[in-house]
Amino acid sequence: MPLQREEPITEKRPGRPPLFQLPPDPAAHGKALGLALQKTIQQTEQDIGGFDNRKLFRFQVEKGFNPDELKKISSDIEFVSQENDEVVVAFVSQSALQSFEAKLASIAKNENVTYKQIYYALQGMSGWTSEDRTGWSLKQEGFPESETFYIDLELWPIEDNAKERQLLWSKFEAWLKENGIEFPDSVKQPGLTIYRVRCDRHQAELLLHHRDIRIIDLPPRFGLDRKYLGLDIQHFPIPPSPLPNAPGVVVLDSGLVTGHPLLGSAVGDAQSFLPGHMATDESGHGTHVAGIALYGDLAKSIEAGAFIPELRLFSGRILDKDNENNGLIENHIDAAVRYFVIQYNCRVFNLSFGDSRKPYLGGHVRGLAYTLDRLSRELGVLFVVSAGNVLSGQLDGLAWRQEYPDYLTHDDWAIIDPATALNVLTVGSLARQEASFNTQRHIHDPAELPIAKTEQPSPFTRHGPTVGGAIKPELVAFGGNWVLNARSGANHIHDQGLGELSTNLDFTQGNLLGLKCGTSFAAPHITHLAGKILSEHPEASANLLRALLVTHATVPKSASEVLDDEESLRKVVGYGLVDARALLKSLENEVTLIAEGQIENKHHHFYEVVVPDDFVSRGKRTREISVSLAHTPPVRSTRVSYKATRIDFRLVAAPDLDHAVKMFNKATNEEDFKNIKELDGANVSKTLRSKGTVQSAMWQFKVLSKVHKLKTQKLFVVITRNDHPWGETDTKTLEEYSLVVCLRDREHQQAKLYSQIQNRLQQRQRARARG
Repeated sequence: MPLQREEPITEKRPGRPPLFQLPPDPAAHGKALGLALQKTIQQTEQDIGGFDNRKLFRFQVEKGFNPDELKKISSDIEFVSQENDEVVVAFVSQSALQSFEAKLASIAKNENVTYKQIYYALQGMSGWTSEDRTGWSLKQEGFPESETFYIDLELWPIEDNAKERQLLWSKFEAWLKENGIEFPDSVKQPGLTIYRVRCDRHQAELLLHHRDIRIIDLPPRFGLDRKYLGLDIQHFPIPPSPLPNAPGVVVLDSGLVTGHPLLGSAVGDAQSFLPGHMATDESGHGTHVAGIALYGDLAKSIEAGAFIPELRLFSGRILDKDNENNGLIENHIDAAVRYFVIQYNCRVFNLSFGDSRKPYLGGHVRGLAYTLDRLSRELGVLFVVSAGNVLSGQLDGLAWRQEYPDYLTHDDWAIIDPATALNVLTVGSLARQEASFNTQRHIHDPAELPIAKTEQPSPFTRHGPTVGGAIKPELVAFGGNWVLNARSGANHIHDQGLGELSTNLDFTQGNLLGLKCGTSFAAPHITHLAGKILSEHPEASANLLRALLVTHATVPKSASEVLDDEESLRKVVGYGLVDARALLKSLENEVTLIAEGQIENKHHHFYEVVVPDDFVSRGKRTREISVSLAHTPPVRSTRVSYKATRIDFRLVAAPDLDHAVKMFNKATNEEDFKNIKELDGANVSKTLRSKGTVQSAMWQFKVLSKVHKLKTQKLFVVITRNDHPWGETDTKTLEEYSLVVCLRDREHQQAKLYSQIQNRLQQRQRARARG
């Protein structure tokens, strides 16, 4: 049923231009800019090449500055590019420099100048240095060690002057020839010029100082092997059936093709909860999700030479062939979940869909999220939910690549219902591959430009937070990438070769596996891990599953470097990507401690964290303590606070348990309680993490002095419950929670953390038994 737009159309209220602050001392401001100008001129003297004689300036400006305003300083300043909110790049002629210098001298003398607001908005300037020209991959890996190698160069775009643009191309190619640098291919458009060049280290250093080069980077490297898509099932043993007591994971989606050779042996049941539809998959979405939920990374199974299902697979169809549900989906999901819980005792459910018409922009959560929160508490199940995708039509032209990753935190990228649910795990997406099939096929063609690098957020992934400012998504997993094909037009975005590998609907036509992109295919990676945890810990609660998964999650370095402020990082990647090395079983140098508890309102629980000798031994290395807590509170959509129960934790140091207890007992008022000092260095503050129902923080230590608290005091995790008065009728006298503590000393391979902690705990048990 089409939705009709209503009349009349009203105009948006005009916005006010930004008002830049007057410097506290305008004369000093002018003098500082004058000194920066002289230093910048010296820097630009180090540039080589250039299709004309102008200098290339990097202006640092206040946010909201309109780069066209630079023309008011001099008509001989040509705006080139706005690199971010605070950096504007421009070509500056000699006459413009003289005029600029004179105006700054006048400001330094407190003389009046025209357009002084523009000068006040300038915060500094410099040349565009070799560091600025060094791309992300090149910074991470450095130049290849081979004698010659390929790199990609992007020149400054000249969009509005075709004559200048042609001059730029011809002069640059002549310069490459003069310096013996080969360029097997290039892309030339008004807003984008890229060359793939072959050079040696000396030539690369010259390129890093060329004025007309915007950025230099390594060609895309990580790509899926195309032969995986031509997989012949005859080359693999028939997948065996999982053990009868294997945990079950349920995919609530578009149904399942139960006859797929890689899925059939693991299928426990497939039902339709969508009236008038069969249980079989008609779109392929559910079958693709199911393969990842069952096997995780299918490429690893291919490399191992066998597909061994360790989980039982169940399917509940709730979407039609267009991946839509035109009924009351809350009722369909409620019926499906109850069926699989009652009939098969299933406890992990994957929901890889969302309502793009319901982005979360504040306020109360919507109906489906509320339904999941209610079912999570009532039935003790874990829902793994995708964060939702943004469609490729949201941006035009090169904006996908040039504005990445800034747009990931725009309102248009907000998570959608039901990803807002508090008692579930919401999963965002990371890019796995960089090299598309075209890149792999045409190795000298620089036209395929990946939006994200490996382990950076996928360009389509949505961000949190959710109600109350709680961290969402909590986790990220691989879900695909997009690439811009610059040769096919500025709007040509595609994902060929960049999606997640999984089971294909059309297997009867010889396509056993296929590739798809989306957070839909990130979520089942977490579903698979949750099922694997149940294989090792069959009695684990949904709270424990959530706590274990976030405890073993870390933010990939590549993601933290493109989202360099903490707020944006948590909005997009949450607690990070799960590292499964010690997720299922402790290692000697990575130990996981688990507690399941029940706590009364207005009470504290105390847990001592045993810190073994090897953990605090001498030496400079990174050691980590991670603490995670999960609980499943009752919720009310009519309340702003939404969750009735508040349970959180602090990690504190104290001489002994008596001191720790006294510390908390004497906090008689709210202000005293808030001021109880936590151990320094948490990567997520108590204020932020406690807004969610699964909470985690990590402490890192490199050098431990003799007086460090880890050596002189004891560590305690203190659990506190403090409910909202309005929720008293909904809560239990004793509310359940799960606590997980993990100690890691990965750089010390001989560390005996597990043995030492085990010995300490056994000694304590014997002492208690004697007492």
